[in-house]
Amino acid sequence: MPSIESHENVLILSELWTIAMHHPDDPQLPSLGIFASMAALIQKAIKSPSWLLHDQNIYIPYYAAHVIGSYTMNKPEFAEQAVESGVIPPLLDLLGGKISWVEQRVAVRALGHLASYQATFEAVAVYEREVVELAMELACSAADVVYKEFVGVKDGALRLKYHCDLLTRGVGGSEMEERKAEEWAGQVQCWSLYLLNCFASKERSITLICSRVGFLERLSKMWGGVANHSSPAGIGLIRILCYYKAGRKKIAESEQVIRSLCNISRSSDDWQYMGIDCLVLLLRDRETRYRVMELASLCLVDLVEVKNLGHYRSNVGETVAEALLLDYKLQWKVQQLKGNERVEKRLEEVWSLKVGRRKKERTMSKERLEERKVLAMLIKQQAKRFFVVGEVEEAMAKYGEALETCPLRFRKERMCLYGDRAECRWVVGDVDGAISDSTRAISLSSTADGNRSLWRRAKGYEMKGMAKECLMDCIMYVSGCVKMERRRGVGVIPYDAVHLMSKMMDATWLFAAAKSAKADELLVKDDENGELEEIVMRMVMETKGDISLSGDVGEGLSTIVEEEPSGKEYLSRRKLARPRTGKKKPQSL
Repeated sequence: MPSIESHENVLILSELWTIAMHHPDDPQLPSLGIFASMAALIQKAIKSPSWLLHDQNIYIPYYAAHVIGSYTMNKPEFAEQAVESGVIPPLLDLLGGKISWVEQRVAVRALGHLASYQATFEAVAVYEREVVELAMELACSAADVVYKEFVGVKDGALRLKYHCDLLTRGVGGSEMEERKAEEWAGQVQCWSLYLLNCFASKERSITLICSRVGFLERLSKMWGGVANHSSPAGIGLIRILCYYKAGRKKIAESEQVIRSLCNISRSSDDWQYMGIDCLVLLLRDRETRYRVMELASLCLVDLVEVKNLGHYRSNVGETVAEALLLDYKLQWKVQQLKGNERVEKRLEEVWSLKVGRRKKERTMSKERLEERKVLAMLIKQQAKRFFVVGEVEEAMAKYGEALETCPLRFRKERMCLYGDRAECRWVVGDVDGAISDSTRAISLSSTADGNRSLWRRAKGYEMKGMAKECLMDCIMYVSGCVKMERRRGVGVIPYDAVHLMSKMMDATWLFAAAKSAKADELLVKDDENGELEEIVMRMVMETKGDISLSGDVGEGLSTIVEEEPSGKEYLSRRKLARPRTGKKKPQSL
């Protein structure tokens, strides 16, 4: 194929791509030299722009790189054949942006597969610095580039035709193109981070990744999105960095990253446990412990009574409490010297919950424990009366007294007390306190029981401008409402929840920052030309149709699935968190 000039090459290559996608483990084509052929086609396209633009040759580099990625997806022996056939240099050319972002997407995917095998990692690592720097740049710029070069080009006739064709396979108009472009931009970012994971998990390029100005801060904001539910995105790489001393040191120096870890630890995100893992690792390291103690303790103290986080972690609260109380007496002394009363109070509270009260209650009889529960419920009634008559401060104090009285084993009763106190904090304007108490209620609850607390916390996150955390809580709240409706046969999804979720989807849209930057640029430009009013009206009209939320929570969200029909393409969370060495790989992020 590389030596034959034929307009049918594209059709042949497209068919080879289809075969590779459907039968990636079939050895027939790899044995016939398909890797050498694909590498030669990519090199020909890069070295001969005139050939690339002839007939339909513009499609060839994309299909060629995709074929390489598909065949190296599952089998390490195919990956070794690919490396021996010289695929890495041409893939690096595509990764460096020699053609466009569409080819970068498939190049970073293929390199990620090659880097994940022990047998072929070193071949990729020969170009370590170049690969790592390109992957970091791509992870940071993917959304901006795709928006600027494609999504933001509202006149469909001005978009590159072959991009449109590859995105939609000729089906659907501009709306479909934009949905697929968003999906692909997310994949570019996630695969770039996966490639970085392959190096970081082997303790390679840690310093390079951490020393790039602003990268860790940007990394902490990369979350994969609702559509990329199988990718831990930025938090996955941060956790790997936290396994190593050099990584922990750099992360502990960034207050923004620590705050992001705290936010994800107190959220409904699927990767909540990764945020907790990171903070625990930082607290266990004596060199980073005191740098992160204030922010981490204010967050983690709300999680010391969590039992399990889905199927991923058990005894989470015990692990968190152990990390917080490590060298408790020494910690107490250090914090006293710093005069940090908030941290002192929180550590004392953890000590009381996990050690003091637990010991005391173990010596009590069942009858005595029941008596204390009844007393706590009586105090709760007093608190309610105070709240009804508007004496909110007194009600908060009574709820606190009831929580001190109610034995730890009565989790449901204590969940309700925390939820009621969170409501009081809302009334007096203590948003942080309401979020804290709501989190504690959620930690003590089942999903259904904690639904009201999820809604309270979602509203708190909205007030603090934490759009991602608000969105995840909204999704969990709506999901709880749906389950309740199915179980009881009553209830509806509140309009306020759907409206807030739609609003947060706008705020967390992958292209939100890029669109805002472009709008600012256009406003400044047209203001100089005296046409400010016209551009404002045009931007407003364009904004109205960008994202909408139908009655179905998931409808309208792009998926992360590629074109192949099989259901094996999703990466499992554990597999993506730490790259594999020789096991089967998924088709796409």
